[in-house]
Order: sequence, then C-alpha cells, then structure tokens
Amino acid sequence: MTAPGRALAVQLCTDERTFAALAEEWGRLHASCPSATPFQTHAWLHSWWLSYGTPDGLRLFLVRRGGELVGAAPLMRVRRPLPKLVPIGGAISDFRDVLLDAEVTEEGSLVLADALYDAARTALIDFRDVRPGSAVEQIYRHWQGPRCRLRDSTCLELPALPMTELVKRLPTARAQRVRNKVNRLGRLGVEWRVVNHDETETALRRMLELHQLQWQDKKVTPEHIRPRFLEHLVRSVGPMARSGQAAVTEFLYEGTVVAVNLLLLSGGLTGEYLYGFHPRLRESKLDVATMLLRASSEVASGREGGILSLLRGDERYKYRWCPETVHNQRFLLAGRRTVPLLAASACHSGARHGAKKVLRRKAAAQDHG
Repeated sequence: MTAPGRALAVQLCTDERTFAALAEEWGRLHASCPSATPFQTHAWLHSWWLSYGTPDGLRLFLVRRGGELVGAAPLMRVRRPLPKLVPIGGAISDFRDVLLDAEVTEEGSLVLADALYDAARTALIDFRDVRPGSAVEQIYRHWQGPRCRLRDSTCLELPALPMTELVKRLPTARAQRVRNKVNRLGRLGVEWRVVNHDETETALRRMLELHQLQWQDKKVTPEHIRPRFLEHLVRSVGPMARSGQAAVTEFLYEGTVVAVNLLLLSGGLTGEYLYGFHPRLRESKLDVATMLLRASSEVASGREGGILSLLRGDERYKYRWCPETVHNQRFLLAGRRTVPLLAASACHSGARHGAKKVLRRKAAAQDHG
C-alpha cells in the first residue's frame, strides 16, 4: 500500500516542452518498470513525437507520488478514422505500453485506469502491439467499462545465446549447414563491430542507404526511405547508444562496410530492428541472415539472461532458427458513450485478420503448386 502522505495522483500533460524536460526522471521510471522495452524510452518516444506528432495531439498521463514520477501513459489524440487515444510511437514501434514503477504496479494501474476511463468518454483508447506481460495488462484488468482484447502482430523470439549454442537447437542437417555458412564467413574475412557512440549517425545514414539498395526494384517499406524516419533514428538512437539501449553493428568485407544492423536493447530484451546490406553480398553467396544473427546473438548473450527478438513479422527466413512464436496483443478500452467505436474497431480488426489468413493460404497453395 502507498504510505500516508504519499498518495498517487495523475496529471495530464499536453505541453511539448514539458515532455522534452522529462528525460531524466522518465529514464528512472523506465529502469524501474520490469516490462519496459526500448520503444518506451524517452529518447525514442520524444524523438518520434518531434517527427510524427500532430498539433494539439499530445496526451501524457503522468502518475506521481509526491514529486516522483512513478507511472506514465504516453498517448496522443487522433480523429481519423475514429476519435481515439493511441500510444505515441506509431507503426514504426514494435511494442507499445505504459510505464509503471514496480513498487506501485497495483496502485498505479488503478489510478491510471481511472484517469483513462474519464478520457474514454469522448475517445476510444486503442493500444496496438502490446507485448505479453506488459503494464497495460494491469490497466485492462482494472478497467470498469467495455473492453476487448485481440490478437495483434506476430513476433518471433530466440533465447539470448551465442551462435554456437543457438545452432545446437536446430535439426542436425540444418545445424551443419549453418556451421558451414559461419565458417565461410570466416574464410572470406567478413568482420563485424559495434560502432562507437560518436559514429552512430554516420552508421545509421549508411544503414538506410544500404537498406534502399537492398530493396532496389522491390517493394520497400515507404516510411524507411523518408527523411523524417532518418531524422528520428539519428535523434533517438544516438542517446540510446550512449546509455546502452541501442547498438549499431557494421560488417566489413574486403575492407568495405557492406551491411549495418540496428539493435535496440532494454533489460533482457535485444531486438533486431532494421538492417541494410549491399546487394553484392548475394553475388558472393554470403548468407546475410546468418551473418547478422551471428553478431546479434553475441551482443544479446553478453546481457544477463533474456531474449533475442526478431521483432514483428513472420518472414520465412526467420523460421530457420526455430524461434518461439509470440503474439502481440491489442487492447480496446471504452466508456459507455464510446462502445460503438470499440465495436467498429473490433469488427474491422476481425475482417483484416480473416483477409490475411486467406492471403496466406493462397500463398501457401501457390508455393506447394
């Protein structure tokens, strides 16, 4: 229970300058929240807001105990296609959540649920891509009004082990093929390193240049080639790298940087966020996936316990490593007046899920044929 005179109170912040000034105490809160991911760091969220935020849209629900920040729900108001409160971070963030200090999880989730319930009178609250075990689950548990939990994106995860140990988890024939590919990387002299903090910006720019080359004449994610995305990465990943919440790895072949990979780190979680490689690696018959995972697994295994997440997406090449399938969740929270918005969003989600299943079946049938 909260000690006398130390009751929790929720403040609503809509001021961007106040958000910017929260970096230090937000960092303490992030470190004290067991479910926090790199996508809830102040550096990531504030940078995202500068690149993607909308005028008068900021809605930060801040939980304080005395003067101490012990909880935060970083949301924004959107009006289309429906009036909603949605997490800051948007589609470029693989996990979205609120932050709650471990010492006040129960009380903090109660007061946040009450504050958000008041906000739900005029807008549906829609948490997409919430990782299992999140702090949002506690708010959902306390929710007094209409609510709905849905399955969202698929993520694939591996134990944070060195490549030599990951290979032992594979079927014998596949494990030998991977060992052969790793040995080939060594024979060809492919090297990798984590870049220094002061080299982060240059490495990120090179990564996106290589990413665009990699997808040349193919369907690239449009956002990845827009200037605002580069600006966001440079602004956020630099501070995150200095604080140990990001690592940028470069791969050298014949004296040239031919690939760059961005890892985001928090607690025991290491996430492979984005990479770019030169198409000539394919011509050299180098296995890019093996090259990247070998380095990522070394970074991840250097952290105490944890998970190496391949993040969202169930691309076929990821399954060669025998990952565990984990489904993100979607939480829809409404008040009495916003029940129709909840129903509309749930129906739309169900229709999209059904359409994706049909497309996957068609693709599987074509492959089989």
